[in-house]
Amino acid sequence: MRTAMVHVVLATWCITTISLSAAIATETGGGGSKKRDCLVTFDAAVNQPTGKPKHVRCTDGDAACDSDGIVDGICSFELSVCANSTFNPDCTLSGLDTLTIDNAIDNGDPKFDPDFQAVQASVDSDIQPPTAVADICTTPTIIKVPIKGPIGNNKCGPRRKKVKLTALSELIGGKKFKDRDKIKFTCDPDPAGCDPSVLFSGTFDRIQRQIFNQSCAVSGCHDSETQIGNLLLETGASYGNLVNIAPSNPSASGAGWLLVDAPLAPGNTGDAANSFLFNKIVDDLPNASYGERMPFGKSKLHKTLREVIELWIEAGAPQNGWVSGTD
Repeated sequence: MRTAMVHVVLATWCITTISLSAAIATETGGGGSKKRDCLVTFDAAVNQPTGKPKHVRCTDGDAACDSDGIVDGICSFELSVCANSTFNPDCTLSGLDTLTIDNAIDNGDPKFDPDFQAVQASVDSDIQPPTAVADICTTPTIIKVPIKGPIGNNKCGPRRKKVKLTALSELIGGKKFKDRDKIKFTCDPDPAGCDPSVLFSGTFDRIQRQIFNQSCAVSGCHDSETQIGNLLLETGASYGNLVNIAPSNPSASGAGWLLVDAPLAPGNTGDAANSFLFNKIVDDLPNASYGERMPFGKSKLHKTLREVIELWIEAGAPQNGWVSGTD
């Protein structure tokens, strides 16, 4: 059930390196008895560090590790989780009782990630703990890691994401065994540059993917589970929920503000100063009754991104195409 790619199985002790044609399959860990080392493992295209690879580092668009093979500002990593592994003869523990992926529940957890939720769903459907079946693995789940940027003078940088899990076995002589593992994914920008017009299809696509998806449509804020202020900012829903819509905040609504003030008639311009969204992100609110700056509890949006939103609104908040100065 293992994939044909370069892969790793992460557990908690033993280190084995096996050559598979042009690839290296590495199984590694960091503590614990060899006998319980492989209660739960990871399977991924590891390549870092070179000597004993246990992490995955990828350049956006590199088909060897970015599964979509497209330069789009996001690395899409394939990850499987396996239980009761026999990859090493010293790993004889068999009997997974529970397997929990960290930050996989959308309950306001600031570290919640829908990718982690998808991994947990695969575990529940494909492995179905408790189980003593040997070498049972999930189908690959895509872990998406966006690069940092573009900001400033179209500067980008790497971003990382860690998948962590806790596995328990209570099936061996009445004793409890714990296996605590993690794997790190790093996405580097394409070396050819960090051009917004290459990474995004238009200004609003940039706003959605670089701002809303990363800072707003997250657990406890404007995702489908929470919808603070009755505002959902997830992909496919945000535009219709923003443009020329009255805010639920009584003070902002009473002041005549709209979430995004941009008349839809062709050729009309918008008004950023009369847009609750813009005033929220630049922290230009008359008093506390208008609520908190957004993103709440996080650093202020970079100046570049604030300017992108302002230019977009002033240009009439088009859903498609590029607004001058945002690409």
